[in-house]
Parts: sequence; C-alpha cells; structure tokens
Amino acid sequence: MLRSDDVPMATRTDPAFRADVLAGLSLSQKAIPARWFYDRKGSELFEDITRLPEYYPTRAETAILRTICPELVGAVGDGVAVVEFGSGSSVKTPIVLNCIEPAAYVPIDISGEFLRASAATLSSQFPGLPVLPVEADFMHPVPLPPQVADMPKLGFFPGSTIGNMEPLAAGTLLRAMRDWLGEGAMLLIGIDRVKDEATLVAAYDDAAGVTAAFNLNLLDRINRELSGTVPADAFAHEARWNDDAARIEMHLRATRDVEFTVDGRSFAMREGETIHTENSHKYGDRDARLLLRCGGWTPVQQWCGDGTFCVILAEARPVPIAP
Repeated sequence: MLRSDDVPMATRTDPAFRADVLAGLSLSQKAIPARWFYDRKGSELFEDITRLPEYYPTRAETAILRTICPELVGAVGDGVAVVEFGSGSSVKTPIVLNCIEPAAYVPIDISGEFLRASAATLSSQFPGLPVLPVEADFMHPVPLPPQVADMPKLGFFPGSTIGNMEPLAAGTLLRAMRDWLGEGAMLLIGIDRVKDEATLVAAYDDAAGVTAAFNLNLLDRINRELSGTVPADAFAHEARWNDDAARIEMHLRATRDVEFTVDGRSFAMREGETIHTENSHKYGDRDARLLLRCGGWTPVQQWCGDGTFCVILAEARPVPIAP
C-alpha cells in the first residue's frame, strides 16, 4: 500500500487548482488566485519573505503582538481555542499562544505538507497544548474539530492576508468566519495600512529576488502538477501600486511571445501581457473597521504601533434587528 506521500503528484492534483488555472488563463487579463502560491516550496519562500528587510508587515505586526499581551489576556479570557486561518508562523503564533495560554490550537491551511510540519513544530514548543490541524481551503466551509465545539474561540488571521482578497470576497470570508467560530467569538486580525508607494512596492519586489522566486514558483507548480509546458524563463515578476484600488498588484509579465499547454489545453501570450497573481489591499483607519463590521465583527480594540500596520480585536456580537 502506498502512503499518501508516495502517490504520484499527478493523481493528487487538487481539481480546484486545475479549474482555477484553466479558467484564469482563458481570460483576456489572465489571472490565477493567490492561494495557489502555497505548495510546500511556496510556503517556505513566503516564510523567507517575512524575514526580508523590505518586508515591513511581519516586523510591525510582531512588535505589536509582543506589546499587547496584558490587554489581550483581559479581553479574550480563559479556556479559548485559537483557530488560525493559515499555518502558524514560527514567530507570530507562539507569541499569541504564550500570551493567552489557550485550551486548544487549530491551524487551518491549504498546504497539507507545510501545515503538518508547522503543527509538529508548535506541538513540540507547547507539549501540553492540543494541536488539531485542519487541511482545508478556508475560502470554502471549514469543519472545525469536534474537540473544540464547546470552547470559546479566538480566530487569528495575521499578516494582512485579508488584503489579498477583493473587498467583496473579504466581506464574505469574514461573515463565514463568524459563522464557523460562532456568536460571541473573538477575531484577532492584522490589517496593513496605506502608505507611500516606494515603501509598498519595495515590500513586494525585494532586492534579493525572493518575492520574484515566490511568484515564479507558481509556474513551476503548474508545470509539475498540471503537465504544463509554461516557459518560466520567459516571465518576469512585476509589482505595481494601483492607487485607485488602494492595492499592490503582483503580475507575471511575458518577456517575449510564448505558447504553451496546460493539462492538454493550448494558450498563447504576447510580449508584455501578464498573469495577475496577487492583490494586497491596504486600508485606511475607518476603512478597516468598516470592513470588519460588514463581515459581522464589531471592533473592540485596535493597536497600530508606528502607524504602518494595525492589529484589531473584534467580537461577533448579536446582529441588531433595528437601526
């Protein structure tokens, strides 16, 4: 009998990955959802990105989390299950777990291999803590482990991952999180702020080329898992600031005319055409709080450090029936 890790990759391809890639490459402005960055290599490259000097969000958010522990303990209370949307960071997650001493930890991630490695690391760091990993795409319904059903819950959504989503999708996800965690749950969320264009672009186009490798790895994944023939050397990483939409965009730009196949289907791109791979929306102060309210969360406390990044604690309060 084969272990799951021994099954040939082609037989384990996520059908949603295939569907999203084929649909996205068929558009006039080609686009692939950012969640497909995170195979094992992509997840590791993202961890490398968080340590880059240009990438300020991790440093800013970590500094905030280190300073708010007394307030967080008082606001969250005892016996909570921490439900993290995205595998635990080696830096930020232990800060929260050490601070509030939860009754259980539930990391949710689409990358099963990275999730299991992350869960094993945290289990060794917190030997008395039940760690209950869930391999799932949290853009779809997520069944939480039955062990945490009766526990109060704290959702943890760091890194301004909410900014990767279009505002409509972000609101939908926040409402889904409210449903999964339940009324009375708390949500601790990181949200990046609008700032000068040079700082923003540098954070997504670092001098060492790590973000470029992260972006281009998506093409390697397509070739490996979908029998693709995409010439990765014909594409370049590009980061742009879209001021109208208040977001950084990442693209893969064709540096020459190319033709390729994916899963047996043929595609062509002209020099200069791009595949849009990621958005990272930045929010003003009122914008962030309004987004949370649209998702059914009432902001309770907010910490913004030096003003470049904010961490907000919100509560799933009863929905009022009158204005």
